[in-house]
Amino acid sequence: MPSGLFALLDDISALVKASAASLDDVPTQVAKTTGKVSGIVIDDTAVTPKYVVGLDPSRELAIIYQIAKKSLINKLLLLSPAALLLGYFAPWAITPILMVGGAYLCFEGYEKVHSLFSHPEGITDREQLKEITPEELEKQRVGSAVRTDIILSAEIMAIAYSQVTGQAILNQIMVMVAVAVFITVAVYGFVGLIVKADDMGLHLASDKYPPAIQKVGRSLVKFMPHFLSWLGYVGTAAMLWVGAEIIAHGLPFTAHLLHDLEQSLSSMPVVAWFAKALACGVAGLLVGFIIEKLVVLVKRTFL
Repeated sequence: MPSGLFALLDDISALVKASAASLDDVPTQVAKTTGKVSGIVIDDTAVTPKYVVGLDPSRELAIIYQIAKKSLINKLLLLSPAALLLGYFAPWAITPILMVGGAYLCFEGYEKVHSLFSHPEGITDREQLKEITPEELEKQRVGSAVRTDIILSAEIMAIAYSQVTGQAILNQIMVMVAVAVFITVAVYGFVGLIVKADDMGLHLASDKYPPAIQKVGRSLVKFMPHFLSWLGYVGTAAMLWVGAEIIAHGLPFTAHLLHDLEQSLSSMPVVAWFAKALACGVAGLLVGFIIEKLVVLVKRTFL
């Protein structure tokens, strides 16, 4: 009897050690996944601030909180379980779904680039052409932001799952939950800082602070519009780059081309990264252009 008890304790100890080792690996997997989805994260961060532009400044953080809360719920209760179920029952479907999402990102990126050259920036939303209450406008903005976020979040969680395929189910769940929480807090925390930076600048520029701090505040107020414009360009570039790279990795021929490009420039890592990003960006523009023409053709034919 004692020997049986000791054997049971040994089994429990081995299980605890295995679980601990698996949990120790979670931060590594989260860090690796975060690097893989960096382009999507940049795009998500760059896109979100526009949804609070023109609204009551006192409601900005509340709106961002609403978007972040719905984003996290979608990641945890919808997208993560969907990725796990697909990975178990239909793993072959993950790559095509990722490629469809990549094509959507290319299309959105191309539309943004096209809009920069087709007409000047300004108020183009139809919501501005009709009278609606501030509450209705806020609700529309939140809904639009969540719809955009769910596409990007789906890409993030699918990529997160692709990093833990073949591992224990507990490890998969832990990594996906950690990625969902970390990415959401990081993105929307940074977005909150961005949209309130000009208010912080105005506060620092007031007379109750020393001249040096006032100067910092005025500089911040002047800098933020330029920063937001720059962030928008970076987000568009990241959208094209990430979308094309997702598609490329789903096709053996183009995946080999990207690999060969990186290998040929392996002695110059920065140049290799820039060359791959540039190649994917150009390819993303081309893919987006083709999709846009197909969409126009379908609308003319069937609508």
